[in-house]
Amino acid sequence: MEAAPLKKLAEFKLDLGPLKEPLGFIKVLEWIFAVFAFATCGGYSGESEASVKCVHDKEQLISIHFGYPFRLNRISYQVLTCSNATVYDTLYLNGDFSSSSEFFVTIGVFAFLYCMAALLLYVGYQNFYQQNKYLPLADFVVTALFAFLWLVCSSAWAQGLADVKHATNPSVFIVNVDTCQRRDVVCTPGALPPMGRLNASVIFGFMNFILWSGNSWFTYKETSWHKPRNPQGEAEQGSKVQY
Repeated sequence: MEAAPLKKLAEFKLDLGPLKEPLGFIKVLEWIFAVFAFATCGGYSGESEASVKCVHDKEQLISIHFGYPFRLNRISYQVLTCSNATVYDTLYLNGDFSSSSEFFVTIGVFAFLYCMAALLLYVGYQNFYQQNKYLPLADFVVTALFAFLWLVCSSAWAQGLADVKHATNPSVFIVNVDTCQRRDVVCTPGALPPMGRLNASVIFGFMNFILWSGNSWFTYKETSWHKPRNPQGEAEQGSKVQY
């Protein structure tokens, strides 16, 4: 007997009204900023350059390409030894920062997917969402969890980005080149690789933390923990006690 009303309650019914309220509007912002966060980090590629000039005027341009997920210790480059014009040393950059970058991108992707599912629930099954006491509770718990994860992954990636900037700085990696330690060799660092896109990813990460933290309050307001009890039920119970 209860299956039919429940099925009717769970039928899809498009209602854009929740998007005008903070609960739905902030979820749209979370969806957008999650895309910006993982796209600016996951799609990055850069180049670091330096030049090596030997005493016999043979000059070599070192060009090192790197990008997500920033396993720099696997990126090799060759440097002329200068003792022999045809002999090169194979060197590697320092550091593996894939854990923090992949963690950041993973949280962004999962947040993006959850926002899509939550928005579908808000605009298509609003009655079912309001009448089911477990869905708002689950929404609140997941929202609060994502707020915490955004703080953790953004902080970790901010430190990882600082390490990536240091490891790919031309002035830093030429210090590890033995050829550049010779007095008859001139090593000139090139321009710093552009990091504006990665800086934006960190900013988007912390903005997501702010959005999800603020949205935790609005999801909490939809739970049975915040909503007052049924006043009619309390009145009836009080009248019985008085009687």
